Amino acid sequence: MPQKKYINRTYKTLFLDRDGVVNVRLIDDYVKTFSEFEFEKGALEAIKILSNKFERIVIVSNQQGVAKGLMSKESLEDINEKLKKEVERSGGRIDAIFNCTALEKENNFCRKPNVGMALKAKKQFSSIRFKDSVMVGDSLSDMIFGKRLNMQTIMICSSLFKVRKYHKLIDNSFDSLISYAKNIENETK
Repeated sequence: MPQKKYINRTYKTLFLDRDGVVNVRLIDDYVKTFSEFEFEKGALEAIKILSNKFERIVIVSNQQGVAKGLMSKESLEDINEKLKKEVERSGGRIDAIFNCTALEKENNFCRKPNVGMALKAKKQFSSIRFKDSVMVGDSLSDMIFGKRLNMQTIMICSSLFKVRKYHKLIDNSFDSLISYAKNIENETK
């Protein structure tokens, strides 16, 4: 599936998944401390660019490592705070971070693909309109989450097979967050 152009309209809110989009996903593991947290190549530059294009940027991330007892809520909050500070040092911003720490098998309303984290974001930022929002993620649950709320969906993925398999849920795909950001930057100049 070839990359589509960014739909030339004004989107106001950017929802970002964390692991695999902002930071390197640890295969079969969880980022349990900030020392294990590694930004994806170009992610800090991407968030800086996107901070100039969106009114607000919100991270929504499933973090079941807490419910599994592999990390504490305090460790997760520490990661969130340090992530935000690093983004700010690089000239970008993250307006809020919402995590769902419930186990996948619990089917908790806050856990993507369910929409609880988006509703919490709307409660905090009452001006959010989901139809004027974009969801950028690297998983099927991210795409379903976005589509359930009528957002534009962007898949971060280098696998053409994966993109083709879920093409009805994906409005566009890029191999990285920085590729997406540069595409928006170039089209909105």
